[in-house]
Formats: sequence, structure tokens, C-alpha cells
Amino acid sequence: MSDKNIGIYDENQIQILEGLEAVRKRPSMYIGSTGSRGLHHLVFEVVDNSIDEAMAGFCSRIEVKINKDNSVAIIDNGRGIPVKEHPLKKKSTLEVVMTILHAGGKFGGEGYKVAGGLHGVGVSVVNAVSAWMEVEVKRDNGIYWQRYEKGVPVTPVKNKGTTNETGTKVTFFPDDSIFEDITFDYQILSQRLRELAFLNKGITIVLKDCRDKEEKKEIFQYEGGISSFVSYLNRNKEVYPQEPIYIEKELSNCWVEMSLQYNSGFSEVIYSYANNIRTQEGGTHEAAFKSALTRLVNEHARRLGLLKENQENFQGEDIREGLTGIISIKILNPQFEGQTKTRLGNTEVRGIVDSVITEEFGAILEQNPPLARKICDKALQAARAREASRKARELTRRKNALEVSNLPGKLADCTSKNPDESELFIVEGDSAGGSAKQGRDRNFQAVLPLRGKIINVEKARLDKILANEEIRTLITALGTGIGDDFDAQKLRYQKVIIMTDADVDGSHIRTLLLTFFFRYMEPLISRGNIYIAQPPLFKVTKNKNSYYLYREEELEKLMEEIGRQGTSVQRYKGLGEMNPEQLWETTINPKTRTILKVEMQDAIEANYIFSLLMGEKVEPRRKFIEENARAVRNLDV
Repeated sequence: MSDKNIGIYDENQIQILEGLEAVRKRPSMYIGSTGSRGLHHLVFEVVDNSIDEAMAGFCSRIEVKINKDNSVAIIDNGRGIPVKEHPLKKKSTLEVVMTILHAGGKFGGEGYKVAGGLHGVGVSVVNAVSAWMEVEVKRDNGIYWQRYEKGVPVTPVKNKGTTNETGTKVTFFPDDSIFEDITFDYQILSQRLRELAFLNKGITIVLKDCRDKEEKKEIFQYEGGISSFVSYLNRNKEVYPQEPIYIEKELSNCWVEMSLQYNSGFSEVIYSYANNIRTQEGGTHEAAFKSALTRLVNEHARRLGLLKENQENFQGEDIREGLTGIISIKILNPQFEGQTKTRLGNTEVRGIVDSVITEEFGAILEQNPPLARKICDKALQAARAREASRKARELTRRKNALEVSNLPGKLADCTSKNPDESELFIVEGDSAGGSAKQGRDRNFQAVLPLRGKIINVEKARLDKILANEEIRTLITALGTGIGDDFDAQKLRYQKVIIMTDADVDGSHIRTLLLTFFFRYMEPLISRGNIYIAQPPLFKVTKNKNSYYLYREEELEKLMEEIGRQGTSVQRYKGLGEMNPEQLWETTINPKTRTILKVEMQDAIEANYIFSLLMGEKVEPRRKFIEENARAVRNLDV
């Protein structure tokens, strides 16, 4: 552009993006990211259309198939996308649905009463970011087909034959010029499809992976629905009642499903859904579930004499200790707060859910006095532990991030008081802590040495956890508080970096810390504040040249390049073996280090893994180790 045109804003600067060009130009606005999350979201967008058919009562089977070329096909036996000429666009309705944003059967009319994908950009957006897509529709006694490339039709809608069947098959290949990586992860697809099968009882969802010589296949079908979901979450745990409580009722055009079961543990696990969409931040349905449950149990506790007249009620956290619960609602017009659909805002839902649980769960407690007694007894024990933990929590509470008078003595804090630029290294032992303190940049890097292993929080109540000195020190250093006091906004460091030795003990300490963060400070994981340092395993020296290596493969490759004669190899077992300069250069310096961000793709699977590996039962853990032992590499890394 010439200088004379700079700053001009007139009709010539107004750009019109035709069709799906806007999606290709700004894909993250529509699918969240162009990384792994966005890639797999494409599959779920198409599957959601099939699920909507199932919720409407017209689809009983969905198949997701990863083909040899890494394209994905989603096939259902629903009604099939309409193919006749659209009255306004004067072209096949199939082409309209596949190429125009906000074109679908979920914006009024009688196509769907309940649907998850109410933003309506689903399948057309998938088309836009695909190198190619083919759609085959069976309906009206015909088989109709059309192909698209980068969202643009390259063939007309063709009638390829006759059939009495109905359904839709969508096959697409993601555009590698848009996505960072177009390789689909079987596990990510498996976890979400299993979840959808739980939420829609009776429907059959098949997942096939044809990329390897041996086809991988799973079939998800649960007649028990969300009751099966609760049993799945509580597998390998001691539970009561033996079969999960299940409640199902339709009220004021809102279909409510709930299932709950207690286990002998101390963690609360509640997942809420609206129209099959996980509401990670809760909302009116989850709030009503919790408040009604709290009220009912307190009423029964007073009737049983566990709460005297002058005693305070149990708090919600007391009653939900060890509870696994699923609440799923389906409503006509869900109001999700924010583009990510993570919180349900419908005010009318609160009264509906409260009414259902009060009537149905109240009747269950009335008819089953031993169960009611057991729930109340557990709440009583939790309340006593809560009072003990309150006193311990006072030792970890800080008024604000700038007040340093109460910081633990072992913390070598940074001089910066700006959390956005500050880092905390959690280091194993005084020896490594000493090297880290000397090697760090004290302007923005703090070091907290831990003495020994922290308590396994999976096996302890909060009062026992807060009695652990290392846990109290950690909470105080972070500044967030814990339990009801937890506030992620008060975190004193943008990066919390776990830095442990590269051996079995170091791995155990790291796992104990991650268990603590997952159970009691989970937002720090979802916000991306938790990291794992990657110290080198080897130092190779030859002819006064030093090389730091992080994997066995790197060592082998280097030895081939420089030769073994006259080469010295040092294997680091502990951080304390490195002097401060070496630790700074390899592990602490932001310009040269490698750190791994702790991310959580599936909270449900993460909950299961922590319960399995850190819980009370030994036999399931032994079985897991036996089944996965062959896949382990570098056991002491």
C-alpha cells in the first residue's frame, strides 16, 4: 500500500467474506483452537447432530470410524438431512445445511425440541476447515451424495441409488494448512463417546480405528444410563448403596435425571450436564441439586437426633463428602453463559430440580432408614473433621498477596510482588533446594524446598491433610487458601513448577503433589498454572565440551556422533548433584529450560486414575501396573 492510502477508512476497506471464508480466516473463533482440542471438536460437532436425532427419538445407533487415511466418518440411522430444494435458497437443503452458517433445524420449527448444538455452526464449520468432505444421506427411498473441498461444493447433489433405510454419513479430512496436527487421538474420542452413551441410555455408539493392521473397536451401550455412569466412576471403590440411586422425572417441559452413590473416600465428584453438554462451571441445575440435598439430609439428621436443637446444620461439603453424583437435564431453550457453554443460567431450572430431588430423594430416604442413617453418620463425621480443619486452615490463611510477614521461613521468596511474572519452584529436599536458591534469578523466581513426602490426600480427610506441615507450608506460600477459602485469583505465582529428582522417589513426590493439586486446587490445573521441570538425565563431557541430555535416545545418538573413547558420562540421580550454575543453565533459566505444562483433557478419566493409583484398594492398582508394565519406558525418569 502506498503512503497516501495509509489511514484511509472508506468503502474500499470493507471486506466481505463469502460463504465459509470467515471460518477459514478465523477458525479459532468457531472451534476454540487449531490444536488437538479444536481438531477433535470437529468430530464431536458432527456426532452432536446424530445425538440430537437420538434425543428426538429417531436414531438408535451412531458409528465413528477413523479411516486408514486419517479421515473420519460419522454414520447414524436417523432421519437423514433433508435433500429437497430449500424454499428460500432454491438449492438442495443438504447443500444449504453444509455450506451456510446458522442453517439447521434447531432455530425454531418442529425439527428438534431438544438439542445441544444451539449455536448452529456445527457441521458447516467442520466442512469449512476440512480439506474435503463427503456427505451421504439415505431418505425418501434414495441415496443422495455430495462432495465439498474447503467448504465449497465441487459436485451437485447426486442420487446414487434407492434404499428403504434412513440416516446420514459424514466423512471429512481436516485441512493440514489450518490445524497444527491432523492425527486423531483414539483415547480422546473414546472418552467423549463413552460419556455420550452414558447420558443417552440405550443408544449404541461404535468407535472403530482402522489405521493399524489390527482394527481397534469399542461399543458403548448402557441401558442403565447415568446410573451406569456413577458405577463406572465408583469402580474399585467401596460404595453404598450397592446400586446407585436413580431419579428420573419430567416437569414443566424439563426432563431431569439424577444418580448418586456414596463411597468410603473423602472426595466429592459431581458432574452436571444440560442437553448432553458438560456444564463444568455448574449452574442453576447443579446449585439446586446441592441445596436440596443439603436441606433433606439436615432434616433427617434432626429427626434421627444426630443434630440437637442447639447444634448448627451440616454444611453442604459435609453431606457431599464421598458422594459421586450425576445430574443431567434436557430442556427446550437452554441458556448457557459464555461461548464455551460451561454454566447453565436458566432460572426456572432451579425450582424444577429442587422439586424433583425433594420429592423423589426425600421419599427414598423415608423408605430406607438404614441408608438415611448411614448418610447422616458420614456427614456427622465430616462435620467434626471440618471443624478440626478450620483450626488448621487458620495457619495457612493470608490476607493478601503483598503481605509477606506470614510466609513460611523455608520459602526463599522472589523480590517481585507481581504474580504475573513470578515463578515458584517446589523442590525436593534441602540439598536441591540449596542449589536452586543459589542458581535462581531472585527477582522473579522463588524456591520452596519440601522435606520428605507430603501426605497422600486421596486417603485422608482435610483435617489430617492440614495437619501435615509440608502441606500447610505449600498452601501458605501459594496464597490461595484451600476449601471454602480457595481463591485462584490470590495465587502469588503465575507458574508453579514441580522440580523433583529423576528417580522413583522423585516421581512419587511429583504424583503426591499432583494429587493434592487435582483434589484441592483443581482450578490451578485448568488455568495452566502447574508445570513440571525437566532436569537433564546425563552430562556428557569430551574435549572440554559439555552436553546435557534429557533422554536415553539422545545419549545414544550423541555417543554415535562423538564416539565413546575419551568421553565422560555422568548420570544425574538427584538435583543436588548439580551445582547452582548447572541447575540454572539446564532447568531454571527460562531461555534454555524445558518445562511441561500440566493439562487435563478429561476430568472424568483423571479422577479415575488418581483414585486407582492413590486410593485405598491395592488389587485394582496391581492389575493396572501388570497390564501397563510393558508400555513403561525409563521407569526411574
